[in-house]
Amino acid sequence: MAKAKFERTKPHVNIGTIGHVDHGKTTLTAAITKYFGDFK
Repeated sequence: MAKAKFERTKPHVNIGTIGHVDHGKTTLTAAITKYFGDFK
């Protein structure tokens, strides 16, 4: 039995961060998430 095709209703973006320890990766990710979480 075939599965139904999943249809995305929202656009999505994958973001990767690379950097040294204590250079603000988590802070940057939190700011981006907050900005786009409130974006409509």
